[in-house]
Amino acid sequence: MEQERVNQILMMISPKLPSASIPSIRERMLNSDISESDLMMLVNELKDPTIAIILSILVGTLGVDRFYIGDTGLGIGKLLTGGGCGIWWIVDLFLIMEATKMKNLELLTFYLH
Repeated sequence: MEQERVNQILMMISPKLPSASIPSIRERMLNSDISESDLMMLVNELKDPTIAIILSILVGTLGVDRFYIGDTGLGIGKLLTGGGCGIWWIVDLFLIMEATKMKNLELLTFYLH
Protein backbone atom coordinates (compact mmCIF):
# COMPACT_ATOMS: atom_id res chain seq x y z
CA MET A 1 0.00 0.00 0.00
CA GLU A 2 1.23 3.52 -0.73
CA GLN A 3 2.75 5.47 2.12
CA GLU A 4 0.47 8.46 1.51
CA ARG A 5 -2.66 6.30 1.79
CA VAL A 6 -1.29 4.61 4.93
CA ASN A 7 -0.69 8.03 6.49
CA GLN A 8 -4.27 9.09 5.67
CA ILE A 9 -5.69 5.97 7.28
CA LEU A 10 -3.45 6.39 10.33
CA MET A 11 -4.61 9.99 10.79
CA MET A 12 -8.16 8.71 10.78
CA ILE A 13 -7.60 5.90 13.31
CA SER A 14 -4.84 7.33 15.53
CA PRO A 15 -7.27 8.54 18.25
CA LYS A 16 -8.44 4.93 18.58
CA LEU A 17 -4.95 3.50 19.19
CA PRO A 18 -2.23 3.93 21.82
CA SER A 19 0.06 6.68 20.52
CA ALA A 20 3.22 4.63 21.14
CA SER A 21 1.99 1.95 18.74
CA ILE A 22 1.49 4.20 15.70
CA PRO A 23 4.99 3.71 14.18
CA SER A 24 4.76 -0.08 14.41
CA ILE A 25 1.25 -0.07 12.93
CA ARG A 26 2.52 2.13 10.08
CA GLU A 27 5.25 -0.41 9.31
CA ARG A 28 2.82 -3.31 9.48
CA MET A 29 0.42 -1.54 7.13
CA LEU A 30 3.18 -0.75 4.63
CA ASN A 31 4.48 -4.34 4.69
CA SER A 32 1.09 -6.05 4.78
CA ASP A 33 -0.51 -7.67 1.77
CA ILE A 34 -4.02 -6.80 2.99
CA SER A 35 -6.13 -5.00 0.40
CA GLU A 36 -7.25 -1.44 1.00
CA SER A 37 -10.92 -2.45 1.05
CA ASP A 38 -10.23 -5.13 3.68
CA LEU A 39 -8.24 -2.62 5.70
CA MET A 40 -11.10 -0.12 5.57
CA MET A 41 -13.53 -2.79 6.79
CA LEU A 42 -11.11 -3.54 9.62
CA VAL A 43 -10.88 0.17 10.47
CA ASN A 44 -14.67 0.31 10.74
CA GLU A 45 -14.51 -2.46 13.36
CA LEU A 46 -12.39 -0.34 15.72
CA LYS A 47 -14.19 0.89 18.83
CA ASP A 48 -14.23 4.58 19.72
CA PRO A 49 -12.70 5.34 23.15
CA THR A 50 -14.96 8.39 23.51
CA ILE A 51 -18.06 6.24 23.17
CA ALA A 52 -16.56 3.81 25.70
CA ILE A 53 -16.08 6.56 28.32
CA ILE A 54 -19.60 7.88 27.70
CA LEU A 55 -21.01 4.37 28.16
CA SER A 56 -18.88 3.96 31.27
CA ILE A 57 -20.21 7.18 32.79
CA LEU A 58 -23.85 6.49 31.96
CA VAL A 59 -24.24 2.71 32.36
CA GLY A 60 -20.84 1.52 33.57
CA THR A 61 -22.25 -0.15 36.67
CA LEU A 62 -24.10 -2.54 34.34
CA GLY A 63 -20.91 -3.43 32.46
CA VAL A 64 -22.10 -2.03 29.14
CA ASP A 65 -18.73 -0.33 28.57
CA ARG A 66 -16.92 -3.66 28.86
CA PHE A 67 -19.44 -5.42 26.62
CA TYR A 68 -18.89 -2.64 24.05
CA ILE A 69 -15.14 -3.28 23.79
CA GLY A 70 -15.55 -7.06 23.78
CA ASP A 71 -14.61 -7.86 27.38
CA THR A 72 -17.64 -10.07 27.93
CA GLY A 73 -16.32 -11.72 31.08
CA LEU A 74 -15.57 -8.41 32.77
CA GLY A 75 -18.92 -7.06 31.59
CA ILE A 76 -20.75 -9.96 33.23
CA GLY A 77 -18.70 -9.45 36.39
CA LYS A 78 -19.59 -5.78 36.55
CA LEU A 79 -23.23 -6.53 35.82
CA LEU A 80 -23.53 -9.12 38.58
CA THR A 81 -21.71 -7.00 41.19
CA GLY A 82 -23.26 -3.67 40.29
CA GLY A 83 -19.92 -2.35 39.13
CA GLY A 84 -18.19 -3.82 42.16
CA CYS A 85 -20.57 -1.84 44.39
CA GLY A 86 -19.46 1.28 42.57
CA ILE A 87 -15.73 0.86 43.14
CA TRP A 88 -15.06 -1.03 39.92
CA TRP A 89 -17.15 1.54 38.06
CA ILE A 90 -15.04 4.42 39.40
CA VAL A 91 -11.79 2.63 38.52
CA ASP A 92 -13.07 1.88 35.02
CA LEU A 93 -13.77 5.57 34.46
CA PHE A 94 -10.00 5.98 34.38
CA LEU A 95 -9.14 2.73 32.59
CA ILE A 96 -11.77 2.21 29.90
CA MET A 97 -10.34 4.54 27.26
CA GLU A 98 -6.90 2.90 27.37
CA ALA A 99 -8.51 -0.56 27.46
CA THR A 100 -10.45 0.34 24.31
CA LYS A 101 -7.28 1.48 22.55
CA MET A 102 -5.49 -1.71 23.55
CA LYS A 103 -8.35 -3.87 22.22
CA ASN A 104 -8.17 -1.95 18.94
CA LEU A 105 -4.41 -2.50 18.80
CA GLU A 106 -4.89 -6.24 19.38
CA LEU A 107 -7.39 -6.38 16.52
CA LEU A 108 -5.11 -4.53 14.11
CA THR A 109 -2.00 -6.52 14.96
CA PHE A 110 -3.92 -9.77 14.56
CA TYR A 111 -4.94 -8.91 10.99
CA LEU A 112 -1.75 -7.09 9.99
CA HIS A 113 0.64 -9.93 10.82
